Amino acid sequence: MSNQSQPKVAVIGGGVIGVSAAYHLALRGAKVWLVTERTLASGASGRSLSWINSSTKWSEHYHRFRMIGIDRYRTLFARQPTEKWLRFDGGLMWQPSEQDLHEIHVHQAAYGYDSHLVSADQVASQIPGVNPSAIPASGAIWNPGEGWVDLPSLINYRARQLVELGGHVITNAGNVSVITSSRRVTKIRTESHDMITVDAALLATGSRAPEMAAEFGVGIPDATNTALLIKTRPVETQLRAVLNTPRVSLRPTPDGALAVDAGWTESHIEFLPNGTYRFPPEVIDELLAEASHVLAGKPSLTVATYGIGPKPMPGDGEPVLGQLGDIEGLYIAFTHSGATLALIIGELIAYEMITGRRHPLLAPFAIGRFH
Repeated sequence: MSNQSQPKVAVIGGGVIGVSAAYHLALRGAKVWLVTERTLASGASGRSLSWINSSTKWSEHYHRFRMIGIDRYRTLFARQPTEKWLRFDGGLMWQPSEQDLHEIHVHQAAYGYDSHLVSADQVASQIPGVNPSAIPASGAIWNPGEGWVDLPSLINYRARQLVELGGHVITNAGNVSVITSSRRVTKIRTESHDMITVDAALLATGSRAPEMAAEFGVGIPDATNTALLIKTRPVETQLRAVLNTPRVSLRPTPDGALAVDAGWTESHIEFLPNGTYRFPPEVIDELLAEASHVLAGKPSLTVATYGIGPKPMPGDGEPVLGQLGDIEGLYIAFTHSGATLALIIGELIAYEMITGRRHPLLAPFAIGRFH
């Protein structure tokens, strides 16, 4: 699209990746339609712990990419320091065994990630809101550079900016599909709106991205799982950091509540033929009990809302970013860790779509690595 005066682009998907890409495309002068099946943040972005980090034992190139993603959030935070939906108050984790904890710390330190082994006594004196008796004798890892973001708030913020730049936001569009002719994108079709003529389209549809890619003959290994996120009612706690423990992960929310999840809940979730989910009520009770246990004072926690649904995950754990196959103007952004990566992915995907050139930072994440 590099030779066009004002390229016309559709971004399909109302999550944080889609909104970020749409905003950056509009910044680069494109005429943009952001089109989503339901409402903004109605998918995985609306039920994400939204931990900003590069804490796990990633490959070196992926770790570097995540760190650049965190840097973009720090720039945004510097411009919006009073916003309650983006905070950098650190992350604390502990593991089932001392060996696991030590291996993670060594890996983080080798990559230059700000990582500190701390004892329960140090946590009690330095990190408010944590129950020190919940920390094992082996201690914990403190990562002071980590943070969290409330994705629905960020999505609404970027969507407003998109509209100010002349972009269009179409919600409740129903099923959206891409129309091609002679191996190039020409239109998008929606269930509830007219067709839109475009020069390019981005599939930022979360767990549906592999299915949509398959319609164009491109296979993407898919390890998407199902996740449950609980939001509690407001609670009295001094916790400001993100906590990641063997049985529960949690963080504060902008309104004084807590966002809570845990990997073990996945095995208790049943997907029903009518497209809904079912799980035993005691799962929520157990998850809230685990959350209370790791908080100072063990406060009583009650559910305000919960969300359940697919958690996008490429088969090899790393993002799938860039042009989809050999179809001119068709791009894809399929990844986990949308919270950490949203700002940098949106920026660099927009660069590729407008210039027609591959960005070096995205090269390791091309779909061609699977073929």
